[in-house]
Amino acid sequence: MSSLKYHLSILFQRIWVPIGAYGLLGIVAAAMAYLFRGLIPESLAFQIGADAIDSILNILASSMLAVTTFSLSIMLAAFNSASSSATPRAFLLLKTDQTAQQVLASFIGAFIFSLVGIISLQIGIYGEGGRVILFGATLLVLALIIVNLVRWIGHLTDFGRLGDTVTRVEEATLDAMTRRLATPFLGARPLRSRVPDDAVPLNLQVIGHVRFIDLPRLNELASDNDATFYLNVLPGEFVTRDTPMCYVASGPIGDDYDKMLTAARACFQVGMIRSFDQDPRFGLIVMSEIASRALSPAVNDPGTSIDVIRRMTRVLSQWDEVMEPDVIYPQVFVRGLRADEAMRDAFQALARDGAALFEVQIALQKALLSLTRLHPGVFGPSAVGQSSRAMIYSEDQMLIEHDIAQLRVIAAEIADIARSAQDRGVTGRI
Repeated sequence: MSSLKYHLSILFQRIWVPIGAYGLLGIVAAAMAYLFRGLIPESLAFQIGADAIDSILNILASSMLAVTTFSLSIMLAAFNSASSSATPRAFLLLKTDQTAQQVLASFIGAFIFSLVGIISLQIGIYGEGGRVILFGATLLVLALIIVNLVRWIGHLTDFGRLGDTVTRVEEATLDAMTRRLATPFLGARPLRSRVPDDAVPLNLQVIGHVRFIDLPRLNELASDNDATFYLNVLPGEFVTRDTPMCYVASGPIGDDYDKMLTAARACFQVGMIRSFDQDPRFGLIVMSEIASRALSPAVNDPGTSIDVIRRMTRVLSQWDEVMEPDVIYPQVFVRGLRADEAMRDAFQALARDGAALFEVQIALQKALLSLTRLHPGVFGPSAVGQSSRAMIYSEDQMLIEHDIAQLRVIAAEIADIARSAQDRGVTGRI
């Protein structure tokens, strides 16, 4: 993704963008009645009076103001519900919900259209032909509002509920994982060996999570300056002032080298809020948080935790062995997403928080077994580690030996499959 596309995607997630667009359309629609008032035949124009249109516009203006206020209160209640029942990190997905933004924007756009129409009618700039066009535009706006009201009512039945929030997080994580696996090295060359000893580290004087890396610009800088960049971070990782963002090998000397480093620093966007878009690990962390909260004594909902385990299994099952990828940015090296990090983000906290619950632990062990069977070279070693860790927690917290014995059988099967794959030389590359 280029820097322009990234900033545009962030811009269009802002709620004021569709609101402003609909508001502008409302002003344009009202202005069109004035511009094209001369195209209406006189035989049709006299049949529609200003009072009739003014009454409709007044009703539209007052009702849209009330509906907008009500919709805002509903949205805030849904945000609070998602934050308390799921996790505060899920608020990011509800805030950028396209249906909520478009419906709210259409209400405000209709309100602005009606205000402009009322003011224009009162000062008498439309004339008889303009009133006909304004009347037609008002009917179209009413039809749009009716459609959006029905759409909004249907959307509110699930908006902000726990099941809807979990589904949103899963879809966002699955989308990020699919896109990341399609380009596991973000279009750069795979970094599978050590960085050259003479490479110079490049640091930023900021602290936060990496939100975006402008790889096209980095590759352009490297090509123009006969240099090579070895990225040390991936989107989502937390960096400090002493964290090398990348290592720079070769390049010009003197002032040109300093200018290249300054331009390279501008290719990294760092902030305190992580994003779902380019960071599949963040989605797994959020899903794990939802499952852990469901296991708290105040909630005591192991069914939600089991559901989340199965959803995370579905997300991770998209992982496949990656052959040599297409290289778009040959002057940049990037390391791949590691299976052990993804597995730790997904299952480590659950193994601890659900240690005393057999139904949660057996769902966890079966999920690890399923992933190991699916891709033993990719998931085998990390699945064995997570399974062993979960067994330590279970043996310490569970009281029934029969339940522990069932978990040991599954854990032993996971270890056998992983060991067999290792003996056959089956490995997963990413």
